[in-house]
Amino acid sequence: MNIEYVGKHVHLGDRLKNHTEEKLNKLVPFVQEPVEVRVILETEKNRQIADVHLTHRFGALQAREETENFLDSVNGAVEKLTKQARRSRKKFIDKRRRADRSVHEEIRWPMEVLERESLSSGTKPAVIKSTHLPIKPMTIDEAALVLEGSKNDFVVFRDSTSSEVSVLYKRKDDNYGLIVPES
Repeated sequence: MNIEYVGKHVHLGDRLKNHTEEKLNKLVPFVQEPVEVRVILETEKNRQIADVHLTHRFGALQAREETENFLDSVNGAVEKLTKQARRSRKKFIDKRRRADRSVHEEIRWPMEVLERESLSSGTKPAVIKSTHLPIKPMTIDEAALVLEGSKNDFVVFRDSTSSEVSVLYKRKDDNYGLIVPES
């Protein structure tokens, strides 16, 4: 990631540059290399303005934020860029999935929630809620992006490299676990 800084009526210190680079590095999973960033920092009266322009292989993103200090302005601008990058990445993934649907048949997998007491009583388990989950072809990285925006703690998907049905889930330590069938 190449970052160019422009300061208008402001001294660009190492602390501000390091903070900006640290925040921008969080965007890396959502954009494609090569990434060019131009950060314009300026002071107008009592406002500190951060204007960030990011260009990558598939397009350009831009965000502007003005607050009373530069660190908050940079945080706000990078947060806006992150939202834009996630949205554009999701559109890209959805477009690929729509193209894959014509190639692969979508499978729906039933998911049932059982009442705990019905399992220990020895009778037939009582189903509280039943849902059908779509199993879409995607890579593990795409499944991780879907899991971030999902209300569930897991994603069931067909691995596009091996065509196996797999489950990616969020662990209690905020890492991800992957369940794949044995061959």
